[in-house]
Amino acid sequence: MDGDAAWRALLERRPDQAGPLAPLYAPLLAPPEAEDGCFLLGRIAQSLDGRIATANGASRWISGAEDIIHTHRLRALFDAIVVGAGTVAADDPQLTTREVAGPSPVRVVIDTDRRLDAGRRVFREGPRTLLVCAEDAGTGDRLGLAEILRVKRDGRRCDAAAIVTALAARGLRRIFIEGGGITVSRFLAAGLLDRLHVTVAPLLLGSGISSFALPEVATPRDGLRLDWRVFPLGRDLLLDIPLGRARPACCA
Repeated sequence: MDGDAAWRALLERRPDQAGPLAPLYAPLLAPPEAEDGCFLLGRIAQSLDGRIATANGASRWISGAEDIIHTHRLRALFDAIVVGAGTVAADDPQLTTREVAGPSPVRVVIDTDRRLDAGRRVFREGPRTLLVCAEDAGTGDRLGLAEILRVKRDGRRCDAAAIVTALAARGLRRIFIEGGGITVSRFLAAGLLDRLHVTVAPLLLGSGISSFALPEVATPRDGLRLDWRVFPLGRDLLLDIPLGRARPACCA
């Protein structure tokens, strides 16, 4: 089976016919096991020393071309793609599936206090966009082309569980948390991720922005010990990590 045929099978939700792509992508198409009926995948691309960007925020490109294609494939398999305001401010991404066949998901930007302006590409062009903010943040029901979705606060940030509930109410139950590291960490800390994909590139940065932002632990045994399967993506390695909504003990 060629790659195009395998990919078409996945787009048609026939993972049993996806040949070499099935081991990596089939688990993402399985029926949700969580009680809320949703499936959430987190995604990180990092250097060998655990950085997702340099100290000044530059992240293009830590991983290689194969990993970019993988990310676009993930987008095509989900109802919604979620990013934080920091990612939009730093990269001004399009968040589409332009590198592969398949539909672009609804784009969801979390901007708790509505600090982003309407000039960003996700608010001016492309697929449908939702801007998630706190209930008390600003006025109006749109920012550019984006519809405002208000949820309750959890301290200084939007409540992660409330975001999932609000998206599910709109029929968006397959949710891809693409970044950045703080946003992925928030959903991990809340025990909301069913699976995690971490790509490790053969690159040393020495300093920069860490992949995950979680509370400190006293000893290694206090951390969250994980299982994984490893898939090569060109020169990079993809770690496929089943979480099953596991929550780090330090976040309980």
